[in-house]
Amino acid sequence: MAFKLISASAAKSGTAIMVDGVPCIVKSNDISKTGKHGHAKCRIEAVGIIDNKKRVFVKGGHERLEVPMINKNRGQVLSIMREKASVMDLENYETIEIDVPEELREQIKEEDQVEYWDIEGSKIIKRKL
Repeated sequence: MAFKLISASAAKSGTAIMVDGVPCIVKSNDISKTGKHGHAKCRIEAVGIIDNKKRVFVKGGHERLEVPMINKNRGQVLSIMREKASVMDLENYETIEIDVPEELREQIKEEDQVEYWDIEGSKIIKRKL
């Protein structure tokens, strides 16, 4: 479920948007001029927040894009088993299991504090604090 809607021409670099149901960060937005009877076109390059896949698409400048709800939280790692970490939220003390990204597997140890993002129900560890 989207938090709010923005027009395609307002999607600047660094803005979070939903592309085919996947939360992404806009890397570039090339806006073409309008024609005699047409609308401006936006060529948007975005990278998935969770899967890091590049997505390129074209939309009319007046079309709406969904902006996902992203909650940034802090937690403490209780245990690590293979690719999953058991993390206790430092605000409400809830324990959740989160996949550990490939690039952070060597850095994160038990009892470390991490920042994790809750993006439309999907949770991902972004960095070690």
